[in-house]
Amino acid sequence: MRTKSVVLEAREIQLAIELIELGARLQLLEAETSLSRDRLIKLYKELKGASPPKGMLPFSTDWFVTWLPNIHSSLFHNIYRHLVQHGGCQGIEAIVKAYRLYLEHVELHGWEAVLGFTRAWTLVRFFDSKMLQMTPCTRCGGHFVTHAHEPHAQYVCGLCQPPSRAGKTRKAKHAHAADLAPVTDISPLAA
Repeated sequence: MRTKSVVLEAREIQLAIELIELGARLQLLEAETSLSRDRLIKLYKELKGASPPKGMLPFSTDWFVTWLPNIHSSLFHNIYRHLVQHGGCQGIEAIVKAYRLYLEHVELHGWEAVLGFTRAWTLVRFFDSKMLQMTPCTRCGGHFVTHAHEPHAQYVCGLCQPPSRAGKTRKAKHAHAADLAPVTDISPLAA
């Protein structure tokens, strides 16, 4: 009969709680903890008040190299690499810390987080399997996520050379229109 350490189990539960709070999907929880699927589902329901989302995890590297996701993915992965190389952490601990720093950076600048935790975890796995790599921009010198095994001798990042439609989403259009809208409310202070 195999006995499981109570302390080890408590650590696994604490890790699962932290991952769920960051937005981890069930498949990620199963990969990173030794807790049973049933236990993870119960924990997820208790924390979120709903069942975990169903469906497959993201599996395409293409999402990470499109304009805005590439900027956010590159930011996250540079933070992650720095923590692994200089911060004395690795594995899921490094991913969690890097993701928290990414969220702090995004919030500090008033941006919207494009990279979810599950995608960040998937990104690291794509790097581990050599499907993606970091490539320096020939203009700014920053390192950006690119497909592995493609020629990148003259690579220019999406910040130095944004695509023609970059930032021209409906949301951005409406925000810009709201900024330009004439003031129609004449308050008593204006009189």
